[in-house]
Amino acid sequence: MLRWIIFVAFYLLLAFYALQALKTASRYPWVHWTFIALTLLVIGNFIFQFTVGEEPGRVLSRPKSYAFGFLIAMLAFQIITVLFLFSEDIFRLFSAGYQKLAGSEKEFSFGERRRFLSLIGLGIAALPFGALLYGMYKGKYNFKVLKYTMEYEDLPDAFEGYQITQISDVHSGSFDNRKKIEYAIDLINQQKSDVLLFTGDMVNNKSEEMHPWKELFSTLKAKDGKYSVLGNHDYGDYITWDTPEAKTANLEDLKNLQKEMGFDLLLNESRYLQKGSDRIALIGVENWGKGGFKKAGDLQKAKSTIHKDDFKILMSHDPSHWEEEVVPDDYHYHLTLSGHTHGMQFGIEIPGWIKWSPVKWRYKQWAGIYEEMGQFINVNRGFGFLGYPGRFGIWPEITVITLKKKSLT
Repeated sequence: MLRWIIFVAFYLLLAFYALQALKTASRYPWVHWTFIALTLLVIGNFIFQFTVGEEPGRVLSRPKSYAFGFLIAMLAFQIITVLFLFSEDIFRLFSAGYQKLAGSEKEFSFGERRRFLSLIGLGIAALPFGALLYGMYKGKYNFKVLKYTMEYEDLPDAFEGYQITQISDVHSGSFDNRKKIEYAIDLINQQKSDVLLFTGDMVNNKSEEMHPWKELFSTLKAKDGKYSVLGNHDYGDYITWDTPEAKTANLEDLKNLQKEMGFDLLLNESRYLQKGSDRIALIGVENWGKGGFKKAGDLQKAKSTIHKDDFKILMSHDPSHWEEEVVPDDYHYHLTLSGHTHGMQFGIEIPGWIKWSPVKWRYKQWAGIYEEMGQFINVNRGFGFLGYPGRFGIWPEITVITLKKKSLT
């Protein structure tokens, strides 16, 4: 209870301070009252969803996620506005102190400068506020097809030009627009790739979240098949179950569901993709994540039925597994496919110029292609969304990778 009181008091203090900027910048009372109403509505909905409307589990339900999204948008607006006003107040404090020490009786007026700073602060604050709202309304379904060409000297000849589509982090429990998901499924099929690889997190908590989408995802096509692995959310670890048996049954249901949708789920296993006498080893491990994440992945078991000199593609949900266990392994894994990070669903990306998201402070490999010791990893930015019900700058991704034979000259 005390935490709620402190949080609400802090929020209202920020709101009061931001309101002063609005009053300085605008003389229209309706602007002030609109801001007050929105401020109270956002915090009221947040309190309701996280107390009376609370559902069990560590993953936000759809109403809770929207309450959280609106809250962080409002907080971003308030904090940036307050920073500008606070800098002006500090300046005024030092100026007043200087005048008193200098014995000056001259009065200075800071009204125009304060109004100017208020306008600048409000304008800058409106950028993340608008971006976060746009991400909730449009950005989360702004699907992008990202294409890469990967060259290898030892690629089997028959796999020259072989095309892989990777999707990751579906999080079907967060979906709220069927037409947009239908569009995304069509977009995946339009790539006409040889194989489709899904790298984990089909659901948020329960297998039943996927039931409304089963028929739609069953329409995904790839001539050499569809393969999948489990992500940390697929195990049902983030909610409380009535019995251990119920949790086990949920996981088994999810495994069966993936099979019914046409996916070959690799549970620390491997398969061969065959073309004539040439083949590629496809390895899939269960989730293995650094820190407090589940470590069910067993790379040694998964590779036990392949040969050291095979060309290898590894599916592993969490990219921290790559640096911790895959790269140091005595086998050479030509390409690892991961997801998990979502690129934090917020950031700035201008190809060739900048790629930034706060998630970079948690994961060294967080989006796109990375290379170490001649081994490559692609970290998919994710198909769905979780927590914050939107995306801005880091758009939902469908990855298409074409394998090419690298010339020896």
